Formats: sequence, structure tokens, C-alpha cells
Amino acid sequence: MNVKNSYMRLRFKYLACSLLVSSLGYLSACKPEAVMQNVISFDTTMPVFMGAKALSSQKIAFDFSVPVSATSVQFDPPAQIDHIEEPGNRILVHLLAPLPEGERIMADLLVEDKKGNTLMIITPFRARNERIPKLVLNEIRTEYSKPKVEFIELVTKTTGNLGGLKVITAYQGLLQPLYEFPPIEVTAGECIVLHLRTVEEACLDETTEDLSLSGATETNNFSRDLWINGSEERLRKTDGIALVDQDGNLIDAVLFSEYTTGEWLKNELSQFCSLLNEKGAWKQKTGKDGPLLPQDAMPSGTTTTTRTICRDEATEDSDSALNWYVTVTSGATPGASNRTERYSEAAKTMRATKKGK
Repeated sequence: MNVKNSYMRLRFKYLACSLLVSSLGYLSACKPEAVMQNVISFDTTMPVFMGAKALSSQKIAFDFSVPVSATSVQFDPPAQIDHIEEPGNRILVHLLAPLPEGERIMADLLVEDKKGNTLMIITPFRARNERIPKLVLNEIRTEYSKPKVEFIELVTKTTGNLGGLKVITAYQGLLQPLYEFPPIEVTAGECIVLHLRTVEEACLDETTEDLSLSGATETNNFSRDLWINGSEERLRKTDGIALVDQDGNLIDAVLFSEYTTGEWLKNELSQFCSLLNEKGAWKQKTGKDGPLLPQDAMPSGTTTTTRTICRDEATEDSDSALNWYVTVTSGATPGASNRTERYSEAAKTMRATKKGK
């Protein structure tokens, strides 16, 4: 059967059914997929789409709740298909040429199960990126005072491509990344600043070699600036951040809390700590195994807009709070090396006493 003609006939039946439903008025609340399915097979059991994933640069997997066969598969940007396999509940699409690393691709599928039920799927996925560089989280601002916005600073340790790398936080969780990087070629030693709000017109993404595009507050020509659109709060003073690759591996993480005793007050924080434990991405201050508690986090109670959470760049990474500190007042340095001076409540008290005299 000609795939294109079959696809067009299915769409015609769907439109005809929609008109009939509209005129009768008794199925107006049905989902479009369910209406199409009933027109074709009069079976109420639909296959369910479970997700898409690039297994390699030329092999894409589409998973379903039941075995299905592909009637039509198209990609945007276009990609030529070599052949299609249908093992179990999965459709494997093999391409003739590799997809661009980390590129966002749209897939348009029409599938059918053994009962004749059909399902139309339009879903995005990221092309496989095998060149994600080694990175570390380096500086974090959790506080906001316009025009200075919250940010997450990263430093690259190797050359590679950022496409498909995700930033997750404790409150948003693994299923809802805070940010997913587009394809960007980077070299070792680059400083990347992800700004978490856009409150100025000059907030422009620097995705090429030109690092002078963004002219917003706290940007420079020596670091790469990227922005999350919008003005809402996205990071809290008690939170966690992790860098995650396309396979769910944690590349780096940091945990911080404004309270340092007792249990976590939010389930999201407990779940995030369980993830850090499972992946071995954060350790207790004592170095022992066991649940991560607020006492194991980097203390963030003294942070302000100008006092940020900084990595000690002179020490070896221990994946614990021992590598982190709060910098001095006016010590925030987005896009530059961290200030080594540390904020101290004791020093603040001494200065206040001397000033009083």
C-alpha cells in the first residue's frame, strides 16, 4: 500500500469523523486521537506513546505501550531513512546519515497496532551528542536584585559540544529540566554563565564564537552568556543543581541549604538527595555513606546578590560541601575567576565593632 495515500485517507476519515461528532454533539469532549482510533477500528484501547530517544547519531527509538508498526515517519529538519525495525513495543528508525550533534529534531509518526488502532505522534527529541565535555559548576547566585539576576556558572575542562546537556534543580526535578543546552562548540577552559532571568533588552545568547553579543549587566567579552527567558524566580536559597547528560548521568552537582540541622523540610529536596546518593554525585561532609541531610549541604544562609556560592578552584573536587564557600561582600564574579576571600560573620562583627568606636 502506498504510505502517502494511506496517510491521507486516515486524515480524511479523521476530519469526516470530527464533522460528524460536531453535528451530533455527543462526543465533543473526546480527544482527537481517540476519535481517529474509533473511526478506523471501533476499538477503545489505544496504544500509548512512551517517549523518543536518540540511541546513536543514526538510530532513533520510539517506545509505545504495545507493539505497533510505522505507517509514516518524517523528521524536521528532514532526514533520510535507511530502514525501520519494530522489535517488541519499540520502533527503531535507522538513518542514512548522522544527525547534527545535540540538534533539536521534530518527529512526525503515524503508527498502527495489531487491532487496527492508529496514533499520530508529533514529538521533539535531541540528536545524540557523544562529545559532551567535562564540566564543573563553579559559581552560583541564588538572590535577585534588578538588574543583577540569579546565575549558574560553569567551567569546561575539555573540548566538546554542549548540545543536549541539561541543568536540573531540586525543586523542578529530573523530569522538568531548568535548561537544556543547544548545540554549542566549546573549548577547554571556557567560562559559561547561564543567567536565570531576562530583565534587559541586551540579554542575547552567545552560541557561536562571538562572545560580545550580549550587552546586559554583568556580561563581558571573555565568557559565554546564555539566558532563560522570563522574569520569574527559578532558584532558591535552599536548593540543589546538577548537570545531566542524555543518559541521565550526573556530570557535576552542588547542594546548598540555609538551614544546617534536622531533616529536609521539602520532599523535593529529599528526592534530589536520593538521586545524588544513587549517582555518587555528592557526599557527606564526614565522607561516610548514608542519607544526605542539610548538615551535608553548602551553608547558604549568608548569601546575597553580591555574596555568591563559589567553588574553591585551588582544591581537588571532593563532591562535597568542603569545596564550596560564600565569597565576600561585592565578591560575585560571573564570567571570571572566583574571588578567594570568604565571607565570615565573625569578620563582619569585628568590622561593625571597630566602626562603632
